[in-house]
Amino acid sequence: MNEHLARILLAEDDPNDVELTLIALADYNVANEVVVVGDGEEALDYLYRRSAFKMRANGNPVVVLLDLKMPKVDWLEVLRAIKADEQFKTMPVVVLTSSREESDLAESYKLGVNAYVVKPVDFHEFIDAVKQLGVFWAVINEPPPGSVR
Repeated sequence: MNEHLARILLAEDDPNDVELTLIALADYNVANEVVVVGDGEEALDYLYRRSAFKMRANGNPVVVLLDLKMPKVDWLEVLRAIKADEQFKTMPVVVLTSSREESDLAESYKLGVNAYVVKPVDFHEFIDAVKQLGVFWAVINEPPPGSVR
């Protein structure tokens, strides 16, 4: 594996899904840091180095794992902000959601997501899906310049 492991931003408000995602990523040791935020506002605060994240380390995450149904600032606003900003628009965003709504899928791709993954209900399938995501985005894929790897 890479000696300079990746930083991943996980925007997820369900504590169970956060725990499962962290377990899956830790199993493959694909990231040296997974920053977990519980809503869209915190995700933007992290990216823009505001509020609690003013002093965070330099560099952007190699990937943002974004849940669709989040409080405060919704996923659409977060995604629009990321894709409209020169410093973030090349940063990969993966929607990791339980939504099978065709309109969510269509809107996500229209706004520029790199992947849309429906969370499996089964525990082991969920862990496997997140492991594969982590390995691809944090290890195999070449991140855009400015990402922490």
